Amino acid sequence: MTEEPEPPTLDYNEQIEREDYEDFEYVRRQKKPKKPLSRKTPERPPLEVEEKPSPKPPMEPPTLPPERDYDEELPLAPLPDYDDMEYGLPQPKKFPSKKEGEGEMETDEERLKPGKPKKGGSSKEEEEVDTEDDKWAEEKTKERKGKPKKPGGKKWETDEDEWTPPEEKTTCPPIGMESHRIEDDQILASSMLRHGLGAQRGRLNMQAGSNEDDFFDGAWCAEDDTRAHWIEVDTRRTTKFTGVITQGRDSQIHDDFVTAFYVGFSNDSQNWVMYSNGYEEMLFHGNVDKDTPVLTEFPEPVVARFIRVYPQIWNGSLCMRLEVLGCPLSTVSSYYSQQNEVTSTDNLDFRHHSYKDMRQLMKVVNEECPSITRIYNIGKSSRGLKIYAMEISDKPGEHEQGEPEFRYTAGLHGNEVLGRELLLLLMQFLCKEYQDGNPRVRSLVTETRIHLVPSLNPDGYEIASQAGSELGNWALGHWNEEGYDIFENFPDLASVLWAAEERKWVPHRVPNHHIPIPEHYLAEDAHVAVEVRAILAWMEKTPFVLGANFHGGEKLVSYPYDMARPPPEGEGAVARTLDDYEDENLEAQETPDHAIFRWLAISYASAHLSMTETFRGGCHTQDMTNGMGIVSGAKWHPRVGSLNDFSYLHTNCLELSVYLGCDKFPHAGELQQEWENNKESLLTFMEQVHRGIKGVVTDQQGDPIANATIAVGGINHNMKTASGGDYWRILNPGEYRVVARAEGYNPSVKTCNVLYDIGATQCNFVLSRSNWKRIREIMAMNGNRPIRRIPPGRPLTPRERMRMRQRMRQRMRLRQQMRQRMLNAATTPGAPPTTAPPTSLPFAFSSTTFTPWSQPPPTATTWETETYTELETVTETETELETEARAWEVGTGTLQPLTTAETYTVNFGD
Repeated sequence: MTEEPEPPTLDYNEQIEREDYEDFEYVRRQKKPKKPLSRKTPERPPLEVEEKPSPKPPMEPPTLPPERDYDEELPLAPLPDYDDMEYGLPQPKKFPSKKEGEGEMETDEERLKPGKPKKGGSSKEEEEVDTEDDKWAEEKTKERKGKPKKPGGKKWETDEDEWTPPEEKTTCPPIGMESHRIEDDQILASSMLRHGLGAQRGRLNMQAGSNEDDFFDGAWCAEDDTRAHWIEVDTRRTTKFTGVITQGRDSQIHDDFVTAFYVGFSNDSQNWVMYSNGYEEMLFHGNVDKDTPVLTEFPEPVVARFIRVYPQIWNGSLCMRLEVLGCPLSTVSSYYSQQNEVTSTDNLDFRHHSYKDMRQLMKVVNEECPSITRIYNIGKSSRGLKIYAMEISDKPGEHEQGEPEFRYTAGLHGNEVLGRELLLLLMQFLCKEYQDGNPRVRSLVTETRIHLVPSLNPDGYEIASQAGSELGNWALGHWNEEGYDIFENFPDLASVLWAAEERKWVPHRVPNHHIPIPEHYLAEDAHVAVEVRAILAWMEKTPFVLGANFHGGEKLVSYPYDMARPPPEGEGAVARTLDDYEDENLEAQETPDHAIFRWLAISYASAHLSMTETFRGGCHTQDMTNGMGIVSGAKWHPRVGSLNDFSYLHTNCLELSVYLGCDKFPHAGELQQEWENNKESLLTFMEQVHRGIKGVVTDQQGDPIANATIAVGGINHNMKTASGGDYWRILNPGEYRVVARAEGYNPSVKTCNVLYDIGATQCNFVLSRSNWKRIREIMAMNGNRPIRRIPPGRPLTPRERMRMRQRMRQRMRLRQQMRQRMLNAATTPGAPPTTAPPTSLPFAFSSTTFTPWSQPPPTATTWETETYTELETVTETETELETEARAWEVGTGTLQPLTTAETYTVNFGD
């Protein structure tokens, strides 16, 4: 028993993997065990009730009279339709007899251990039941006692096929309170404490705003503490209600929740019928705390249009949140709501997948399309579960030059599961459509290397899936096993960039792209999740160009920056709200690629079927997108160290966050609709990776240059080439001036045009080698001191003139020594050396005075031994002489003849 809650080991993980890879018929197996389970459930309640009175005989007399009176009236009421009443009615007949109770236990043991004789005991019990006057109770008792027998089992199966309502109530999904399919005007209440606690705030998992006293609080609250208050939901269609889910108020201050309530139904909102057990209104039990949802199932489903909840007992103030479970029996009355109800025609696996089912499905897709798919893992979770990924490409397993890398990731928060299922559906869809010859899908697969990671936090999903889609609260499974929020556990590089910009260090000392990760973050004892380390290694290995990560709890697309830039230090003392600061400093919150990020975000939101609905509003607070479905993360929900900011500042990948819906863990019955809502958006966003420019950077010999910088005019954020010299730069339509730079090469400039059609513009660059490497070495020998340039038109000061004379004398002495060595090497050993006449500055001289330049070039041996001194002397002398000549020209009015850098080219030999 103690081994089950422990995290699975690596051996257990491999064992499950072997089992998955051996059997591919998991779809057929997972649907069969439902029928025998429903057959056992009706028999358990009588056994539990019969066990209780045996140790407590004094409690028997008070319960007998009302049950016997109620039993006599049963034939008059239509109660045979109620499942619980059918099994509970025969209990008073057997309640006084302890022997009969023992017979029940023996019958249960005989049922569990077939082979022991049990016919005699059951026949005696049937004879005792025959002595009763109630024939209806006798028939029910025979059916129940005859269950272990073969004929009895047949009757049971026949009766079970007729009881369709109990089977349907377990599969009825939520009507849409949490997912906002139920609109605000469909929710009414008898009163409200204030506007921020109105009926529209009574949705399950509704989250309060940052200020609980504003218009966005975390529940519906009545204006006083009387029992006459109610909250009502209009489904606008005939619905079979099977239960409700209740929850307390989301608040950091208050502890309000309802512990008991009544339920009423109506078809016209005027005449209400309370749910009863046959003789009185049934009181349902609610919550014991404010956060945990509690499911209350009705013994019998009720068909109606309106449903009301009447709180009777509560803790604190009368506040609650709820969700209603029901199956629609007719079409919706609203025309506009009916337009978005789409039935998918794709033959896909629409259900929630456990960790084992997820790997099984990925294996099935890989077996169906082995030529375009590959399964690999990017690392392991805290509990040792592998983080699986699927690659879809025409050549899986290798990076093709000129083919961009794209990624979709989901499951960063374990309880946000819709993205996980959408990626599993996308795998199936791409495989099937590629085999069917869909030209759009074939173009994506052949021209793009697609990576799909359905679950980056498998540990959190296992925790959330245990509670189920309706009973998991807002935070269950949100973090990983170690308690880290994976999405916000990445290095904070935005603060490094902004601090460098304030000091004017960008781009000379701190680059505006590929900012290195701080050393303290990479330490072994750093507070970094295991999953984050795996993601970092994966991002460093693969040159991603575009990506998106899926979340839940809201319906919008968020783009960088996710971190809000702090105000300057001088303005820190000024008291202002965050909204005022954002309105005045919109540009400070934007990335250099702000326009491109908005284009990418709109490409997904506009193709979604319901993300840009202007009448919907936000899931929990006001609509920050202004009806467009896109928003900057810093404006909506500021956070530090997000995946999007890190991906933008450390890699070439432009990353966005897609929030798929208000319900983090939707019911399995809603997956088909959600797939249709997002299918076109998933394909459209992938196609945006082919927008902008692309190319290859090579040298003059045709060899690719890795880590070359690609700079676009007007955008203060550069990109780097991959190991094969290829690059991709997503840009909006327009004309751009693009510069390619690399260490040891001269930069190259081109003008590239980006069109509106899908398809990147080809812009290749060929770089020639430069002398900057040698120049840097010479400057390093001089202490990296900059050479001061004297602007023309300004006379020299005495101090400057003295320093200039000293430098020129030193340069001339070095030059004479160089000329002497070259003459000695060029002439015969017996020839007398030529000495240069001494000079003093300033004086008029000519370039013909320096005889070494008229001598023949040295031999190869001489060049190798004397090149260093010549380069150093000539370069520095020419620069200083040019500067001094300009100064003399200003001072004396006569132009001094001089060989300058414009008329003389120095060959540095590299």
